[in-house]
Amino acid sequence: MSDHLMATYARLPVTFVKGEGPWLWDEAEHIYLDALSGIGVCGLGHAHPAVAEALAQQARTLVHTSNLYRIPLQERLAERLCRLAQMERAFFCNSGAEAVEAALKLARLHGHRKGIAEPAVIVMENSFHGRTLATLSATGNRKVQAGFEPLVKGFIRAPYDDIEALEAIARNTPDVAAVLLEPVQGEGGINVPSAGYLAAVRELCDRQGWLLMLDEVQTGVGRTGKWFACQHFDVRPDVLSVAKGLGNGVPIGACLARGEAASLFTPGSHATTFGGNPLACSAALAVLDVIEKEDLLARATTLGKSICTGLRESLGAHPALREVRGLGLMIGIELNLPCDGLVQNALAHRLLLSVQAGRVIRLLPPLILGDEDAYQLVSILNTVIREFAQACAPEPVND
Repeated sequence: MSDHLMATYARLPVTFVKGEGPWLWDEAEHIYLDALSGIGVCGLGHAHPAVAEALAQQARTLVHTSNLYRIPLQERLAERLCRLAQMERAFFCNSGAEAVEAALKLARLHGHRKGIAEPAVIVMENSFHGRTLATLSATGNRKVQAGFEPLVKGFIRAPYDDIEALEAIARNTPDVAAVLLEPVQGEGGINVPSAGYLAAVRELCDRQGWLLMLDEVQTGVGRTGKWFACQHFDVRPDVLSVAKGLGNGVPIGACLARGEAASLFTPGSHATTFGGNPLACSAALAVLDVIEKEDLLARATTLGKSICTGLRESLGAHPALREVRGLGLMIGIELNLPCDGLVQNALAHRLLLSVQAGRVIRLLPPLILGDEDAYQLVSILNTVIREFAQACAPEPVND
């Protein structure tokens, strides 16, 4: 471990040197099945030839000019994303946190336009929106915020998937400008809302004159079996943030908006040096091409159902298992026991995954996962969970 890196990560004891599709090779040439996709980033797997070719060709032509000038690839990508998301305008940046930051600035502008001196944004418990000061303040996880006080003001917390709580805030808080939420909570434990929740939030925002802002950083670009998770619920937001899977590993994010929100930014009100440069946009356009040409939205839906069914059948009534849930290839396996150490156990079986909210195994496999790969994923995970549960004492208890 280098002494010159800040100690911001508790890195696992493995170094990867090559990737292809859903597989990674370490320095000793051991092969690992990547069921995390670089935390939901590499939806097309590793070293996808179409993305590699787009990057190589663009790198030989033009990498960066800045947003002082027109960027045709950025204009093409904006049109494409807005069409897919049914939005109107895009602001490009470099990450999910930046995309959410842009959304929060739009909320402030919207509030001031309504005459609110200190606009507030309703955010959800157990949410995650990033690690900048504003996005960690919006995040519903005290561990992310600890030590960084004073937090950014202007956030009101509500329980997720609880429309009555939002109605109560509407009755008692006049200074709300927007609601920010994840259509499916990722870091919070793969929490899928009830069928009518997002539609009810949309109706409430319309009634109150609030912006509905959806953080689709993790759920977007096909991860759930639709281009954007809100499309499962037939809900169209005013603002939508996207990143992760958009560049398949190349840093790029976008904040999409429609209606009044699409015209709130004016020259000088927001900017970025690197955002939407030719190299990043070439990668994103290649990603969208592959997803469309290979019908990977349908593939994500089919694979997700197959993996969830396989896990339920293989684990059966095992006492360690509480629930298998998810949407498309965003899957959570909640256990009845703390999962400390399970990631390391999986690594020993050459499987990459993560644990969220203490007891939820998170799977974000690539959209290009093959049937045999999916079968292998279920088989390895079945072994990992059974071995882990057996090694834990006392016996798992339902709570």
